[in-house]
Amino acid sequence: MFRQTQGQITRIYSGLLIIFLSLFIVIVYIVLYFTIMKSSERELRILVAKEANLLENYLLENEKNDLHGMQSQDIVFAGVNQAFYYILDSNGELISGNEADSRLRPFLLNMLNKRLAYGKEIFNEKVHVEGHPIGRGKQGEFHHVESDQDFRLMIASYPIYDNGQLIGKLYIGKDIAFAYQLFHWVLVILVVLGVLFFVLAIFISQKMSKKAMIPITRAFIRQREFVADASHELRTPLAVLLSSIDAMEMTIEPEKEEFPGRLLSTMRQEVKRMTNLVSDLLTLARSDSNSIELRTEVFDITPLAEKALESVHPLADGKKISISLDAPVSLMVVGDPDRILQLIYIFLDNAIKYTPKGGAVKLFLSKEGSDYCIAVQDTGIGINKADFERIFERFYRIDKSRTRQIDGHGLGLSIAKWIVENHKGTIKVASEPGKGSTFFIRVPGAAK
Repeated sequence: MFRQTQGQITRIYSGLLIIFLSLFIVIVYIVLYFTIMKSSERELRILVAKEANLLENYLLENEKNDLHGMQSQDIVFAGVNQAFYYILDSNGELISGNEADSRLRPFLLNMLNKRLAYGKEIFNEKVHVEGHPIGRGKQGEFHHVESDQDFRLMIASYPIYDNGQLIGKLYIGKDIAFAYQLFHWVLVILVVLGVLFFVLAIFISQKMSKKAMIPITRAFIRQREFVADASHELRTPLAVLLSSIDAMEMTIEPEKEEFPGRLLSTMRQEVKRMTNLVSDLLTLARSDSNSIELRTEVFDITPLAEKALESVHPLADGKKISISLDAPVSLMVVGDPDRILQLIYIFLDNAIKYTPKGGAVKLFLSKEGSDYCIAVQDTGIGINKADFERIFERFYRIDKSRTRQIDGHGLGLSIAKWIVENHKGTIKVASEPGKGSTFFIRVPGAAK
């Protein structure tokens, strides 16, 4: 139970840390991306506007009304990581230009002519150019081949006017491959750091959950010790009360003293109820502390089942419930006979309590391979599927309003589950409200 709780706390702590870490990585990456890209865009906008103004001034100084006839050396374009610059007239014809790689020109001109109608703009493009052989040797063979290359370009355009008339456009492209490489490595570094912090988060969460469990564990141990000690101390006075009631009943005449007789009978029932509760609490307290050791021996479970049926017969007869046993003549199994007897009794007692008058309860014993199976079927009130897991919790009652009507304290099935689990077995429930329930117990250890 404590390991499960600690595991849940660890998952919650580590989950929260990982969520915050993931958000931090995403935010850092996005901020870095937009900061670098926006800075590059701003620099490129300033550059293309500046160079466009120089072109317009050049036209004024040379008293020209168009860009034709302008030589490349007349205007010098500057810029870091500049991949190309092109000056196109209003019809999209190239007037002047240069590029870092001559293979770019056909791709760029085709792309820019499609965007010629736009005004000031900035956009990103990825251009792929294929390699081709260059440089012939004496025998005519190619001795060098340019490889394929991908260019990531940030391109800015600016219109050029003469006396208010559009005469061309200036395009400047900046190589931003380095920025994308930077983003890639930043992402790799952040992911690696994320993995390291993920491991660290799990480690820290385990430490924190372990510390958080210390006061809970201490409180549980103290509660368990108190329940065990109190249950043990209560057994003696309850036994004295029961024997005193027996002695008092022997001193009165039921026919003459009807009221005292009823009073003593009620007291006897309540003392027995308290004795059963104390016994169950003591059993659970000892099971929590692992102080109960189960015996392991070979025994015949069929006579044990018959004995359990005999013990619940008075309870069944009082409600006119028929009880029956379907079992082989002999079924040898391995386990603790006292606990298996207690297990069968718990399920029979529970079935009779929740079965209306005139119903039926059946006990089945069988062997399946190396396992032996116990099934208890009743025609009682049934159980909702939502309650299948919770019915084995301590003090859990499906219908609180029935607590006063049906004797019991909600510990029987908890003890039954403990017995089955300590025998390495399993319990399954099949039930439908209003149509009864069937409990299937499967335990390894059927003797050959």
